[in-house]
Amino acid sequence: MASGQLSRAEALASPGCRHACHVMLFSDTKIQLFGRIPIRHIILMQMRFDGLLGFPGGFVNPLKETLETGLSRELSEELGVALQISVEDHVDSCHAPASSPSSSSSSRFITHFYVKKIEEEQIREVERAAATTATDHGHEVLGMVRVPLYTTKGGGGLSSFLSHSFIGNARSQLVNTLLRFNLVAPEELHKALTHSMKIHTHTGEDLRAVTTLIKPKTKLF
Repeated sequence: MASGQLSRAEALASPGCRHACHVMLFSDTKIQLFGRIPIRHIILMQMRFDGLLGFPGGFVNPLKETLETGLSRELSEELGVALQISVEDHVDSCHAPASSPSSSSSSRFITHFYVKKIEEEQIREVERAAATTATDHGHEVLGMVRVPLYTTKGGGGLSSFLSHSFIGNARSQLVNTLLRFNLVAPEELHKALTHSMKIHTHTGEDLRAVTTLIKPKTKLF
Protein backbone atom coordinates (compact mmCIF):
# COMPACT_ATOMS: atom_id res chain seq x y z
CA MET A 1 0.00 0.00 0.00
CA ALA A 2 1.32 3.46 -0.93
CA SER A 3 2.76 5.70 1.76
CA GLY A 4 0.00 7.38 3.72
CA GLN A 5 -2.66 5.07 2.28
CA LEU A 6 -5.01 3.27 4.65
CA SER A 7 -7.71 0.70 4.25
CA ARG A 8 -11.18 1.90 5.19
CA ALA A 9 -11.08 -0.27 8.32
CA GLU A 10 -7.62 1.03 9.33
CA ALA A 11 -8.77 4.61 8.86
CA LEU A 12 -11.84 4.14 11.04
CA ALA A 13 -9.74 2.43 13.71
CA SER A 14 -7.28 5.35 13.93
CA PRO A 15 -7.80 7.05 17.31
CA GLY A 16 -8.26 10.79 17.68
CA CYS A 17 -8.55 11.52 13.96
CA ARG A 18 -10.92 13.81 12.11
CA HIS A 19 -12.49 12.44 8.95
CA ALA A 20 -13.52 14.15 5.72
CA CYS A 21 -15.30 12.45 2.82
CA HIS A 22 -15.44 13.67 -0.78
CA VAL A 23 -16.77 12.21 -4.01
CA MET A 24 -16.07 12.54 -7.71
CA LEU A 25 -19.30 12.36 -9.70
CA PHE A 26 -18.97 11.56 -13.38
CA SER A 27 -20.87 10.31 -16.41
CA ASP A 28 -20.19 9.35 -20.00
CA THR A 29 -21.30 11.73 -22.75
CA LYS A 30 -21.42 11.79 -26.54
CA ILE A 31 -21.57 15.57 -26.85
CA GLN A 32 -18.72 17.43 -28.55
CA LEU A 33 -17.17 20.82 -27.92
CA PHE A 34 -17.76 23.11 -30.94
CA GLY A 35 -19.27 20.07 -32.63
CA ARG A 36 -15.89 18.45 -33.26
CA ILE A 37 -13.94 17.87 -30.02
CA PRO A 38 -15.16 14.79 -28.07
CA ILE A 39 -15.76 15.63 -24.40
CA ARG A 40 -16.07 11.89 -23.54
CA HIS A 41 -16.85 12.24 -19.83
CA ILE A 42 -18.40 14.85 -17.55
CA ILE A 43 -16.59 15.15 -14.23
CA LEU A 44 -17.84 17.52 -11.56
CA MET A 45 -15.71 19.54 -9.17
CA GLN A 46 -16.49 22.74 -7.31
CA MET A 47 -15.02 26.14 -6.67
CA ARG A 48 -14.82 26.42 -2.90
CA PHE A 49 -15.34 29.45 -0.69
CA ASP A 50 -11.55 29.89 -0.45
CA GLY A 51 -11.07 30.02 -4.21
CA LEU A 52 -9.61 26.50 -4.42
CA LEU A 53 -10.91 23.64 -6.53
CA GLY A 54 -12.11 20.54 -4.73
CA PHE A 55 -14.65 17.73 -4.73
CA PRO A 56 -18.07 17.90 -3.04
CA GLY A 57 -18.14 16.64 0.54
CA GLY A 58 -17.03 17.61 4.01
CA PHE A 59 -16.36 16.53 7.57
CA VAL A 60 -18.00 13.39 8.95
CA ASN A 61 -18.08 12.10 12.51
CA PRO A 62 -17.91 8.26 12.36
CA LEU A 63 -19.10 8.09 15.98
CA LYS A 64 -22.45 9.55 14.95
CA GLU A 65 -22.96 8.32 11.38
CA THR A 66 -21.34 6.12 8.77
CA LEU A 67 -18.91 7.73 6.36
CA GLU A 68 -21.33 7.19 3.49
CA THR A 69 -24.33 8.62 5.35
CA GLY A 70 -22.31 11.66 6.34
CA LEU A 71 -21.10 12.18 2.79
CA SER A 72 -24.66 11.91 1.45
CA ARG A 73 -25.72 14.56 3.97
CA GLU A 74 -22.94 16.89 2.87
CA LEU A 75 -23.93 16.40 -0.77
CA SER A 76 -27.53 17.37 0.00
CA GLU A 77 -26.28 20.63 1.49
CA GLU A 78 -23.74 21.43 -1.24
CA LEU A 79 -25.53 20.06 -4.31
CA GLY A 80 -29.18 20.38 -3.37
CA VAL A 81 -29.97 16.79 -4.37
CA ALA A 82 -30.03 13.50 -2.49
CA LEU A 83 -27.40 11.07 -3.76
CA GLN A 84 -26.87 7.77 -2.04
CA ILE A 85 -23.21 6.89 -1.58
CA SER A 86 -22.29 3.27 -0.81
CA VAL A 87 -19.24 1.47 0.50
CA GLU A 88 -18.74 0.14 -3.04
CA ASP A 89 -18.08 3.71 -4.20
CA HIS A 90 -15.11 4.03 -1.82
CA VAL A 91 -11.76 4.36 -3.60
CA ASP A 92 -9.19 5.17 -0.93
CA SER A 93 -8.47 6.64 2.48
CA CYS A 94 -5.28 8.44 3.42
CA HIS A 95 -3.73 10.91 5.80
CA ALA A 96 -4.19 14.45 4.53
CA PRO A 97 -1.03 16.15 3.24
CA ALA A 98 0.73 18.48 5.66
CA SER A 99 -0.13 22.16 5.18
CA SER A 100 3.52 23.03 5.82
CA PRO A 101 6.80 21.07 6.17
CA SER A 102 6.77 21.56 9.94
CA SER A 103 3.10 20.67 10.38
CA SER A 104 2.19 17.36 12.04
CA SER A 105 -1.57 17.97 12.25
CA SER A 106 -2.11 16.10 8.96
CA SER A 107 -1.51 12.79 10.75
CA ARG A 108 -4.70 13.46 12.74
CA PHE A 109 -6.76 14.23 9.61
CA ILE A 110 -7.91 11.47 7.26
CA THR A 111 -9.57 11.96 3.89
CA HIS A 112 -11.85 9.37 2.30
CA PHE A 113 -12.38 9.52 -1.44
CA TYR A 114 -15.31 8.08 -3.37
CA VAL A 115 -16.09 7.84 -7.07
CA LYS A 116 -19.66 7.46 -8.31
CA LYS A 117 -20.73 7.08 -11.92
CA ILE A 118 -24.21 8.39 -12.70
CA GLU A 119 -26.25 9.13 -15.81
CA GLU A 120 -25.64 12.30 -17.82
CA GLU A 121 -29.10 13.65 -16.99
CA GLN A 122 -28.34 13.19 -13.28
CA ILE A 123 -25.18 15.26 -13.76
CA ARG A 124 -27.26 18.03 -15.31
CA GLU A 125 -29.75 17.79 -12.46
CA VAL A 126 -26.92 18.18 -9.95
CA GLU A 127 -25.63 21.25 -11.78
CA ARG A 128 -29.09 22.86 -11.84
CA ALA A 129 -29.83 22.13 -8.20
CA ALA A 130 -26.37 23.23 -7.01
CA ALA A 131 -26.97 26.69 -8.47
CA THR A 132 -30.60 27.08 -7.39
CA THR A 133 -31.61 25.07 -4.32
CA ALA A 134 -28.40 24.02 -2.52
CA THR A 135 -28.18 25.71 0.88
CA ASP A 136 -24.40 26.14 0.61
CA HIS A 137 -24.41 27.76 -2.84
CA GLY A 138 -22.73 31.16 -2.72
CA HIS A 139 -21.37 30.47 0.76
CA GLU A 140 -19.24 27.34 1.19
CA VAL A 141 -19.54 26.56 -2.52
CA LEU A 142 -19.17 29.24 -5.18
CA GLY A 143 -20.14 27.04 -8.11
CA MET A 144 -19.79 23.71 -9.87
CA VAL A 145 -17.25 23.23 -12.66
CA ARG A 146 -16.63 20.51 -15.23
CA VAL A 147 -13.16 19.07 -15.74
CA PRO A 148 -12.15 19.44 -19.41
CA LEU A 149 -10.60 16.14 -20.51
CA TYR A 150 -9.73 17.34 -24.00
CA THR A 151 -6.86 19.43 -25.39
CA THR A 152 -7.45 22.25 -27.86
CA LYS A 153 -5.07 23.29 -30.63
CA GLY A 154 -3.80 26.13 -28.47
CA GLY A 155 -2.97 23.71 -25.65
CA GLY A 156 -5.98 24.62 -23.52
CA GLY A 157 -8.23 22.18 -21.75
CA LEU A 158 -6.98 19.61 -19.26
CA SER A 159 -3.47 21.07 -18.92
CA SER A 160 -4.85 24.53 -18.13
CA PHE A 161 -7.30 23.08 -15.63
CA LEU A 162 -4.60 21.12 -13.80
CA SER A 163 -2.54 24.32 -13.42
CA HIS A 164 -5.20 25.85 -11.15
CA SER A 165 -5.00 25.73 -7.35
CA PHE A 166 -6.57 22.71 -5.63
CA ILE A 167 -7.37 22.03 -1.97
CA GLY A 168 -5.27 19.39 -0.19
CA ASN A 169 -4.78 16.27 -2.31
CA ALA A 170 -7.70 16.96 -4.69
CA ARG A 171 -5.42 17.31 -7.72
CA SER A 172 -3.73 13.94 -7.10
CA GLN A 173 -7.15 12.37 -6.42
CA LEU A 174 -8.34 13.62 -9.80
CA VAL A 175 -5.24 12.44 -11.67
CA ASN A 176 -5.25 9.01 -9.98
CA THR A 177 -8.94 8.55 -10.76
CA LEU A 178 -8.50 9.51 -14.41
CA LEU A 179 -5.93 6.71 -14.67
CA ARG A 180 -7.76 4.16 -12.50
CA PHE A 181 -11.00 4.42 -14.47
CA ASN A 182 -9.29 4.81 -17.86
CA LEU A 183 -10.90 8.19 -18.46
CA VAL A 184 -7.71 9.62 -19.99
CA ALA A 185 -4.85 7.72 -21.64
CA PRO A 186 -1.62 7.74 -19.55
CA GLU A 187 0.44 9.39 -22.30
CA GLU A 188 -2.23 12.04 -22.82
CA LEU A 189 -2.35 12.76 -19.09
CA HIS A 190 1.44 12.94 -18.83
CA LYS A 191 1.53 15.45 -21.68
CA ALA A 192 -1.17 17.56 -19.99
CA LEU A 193 0.69 17.56 -16.67
CA THR A 194 3.95 18.54 -18.33
CA HIS A 195 2.31 21.46 -20.10
CA SER A 196 0.50 22.36 -16.88
CA MET A 197 3.84 22.89 -15.11
CA LYS A 198 4.89 25.30 -17.86
CA ILE A 199 1.63 27.20 -17.45
CA HIS A 200 2.19 27.33 -13.69
CA THR A 201 5.66 28.84 -14.20
CA HIS A 202 4.28 31.45 -16.59
CA THR A 203 1.51 32.27 -14.11
CA GLY A 204 4.08 32.90 -11.38
CA GLU A 205 5.99 35.26 -13.67
CA ASP A 206 2.77 37.07 -14.55
CA LEU A 207 1.86 37.50 -10.88
CA ARG A 208 5.26 38.96 -10.12
CA ALA A 209 4.88 41.40 -13.01
CA VAL A 210 1.43 42.49 -11.80
CA THR A 211 2.72 42.90 -8.25
CA THR A 212 5.25 45.51 -9.42
CA LEU A 213 2.33 47.63 -10.62
CA ILE A 214 1.06 47.99 -7.07
CA LYS A 215 3.47 50.23 -5.25
CA PRO A 216 3.04 50.33 -1.46
CA LYS A 217 1.98 53.71 -0.16
CA THR A 218 4.49 55.41 2.10
CA LYS A 219 3.85 58.20 4.56
CA LEU A 220 5.60 61.45 3.97
CA PHE A 221 6.86 63.28 7.06
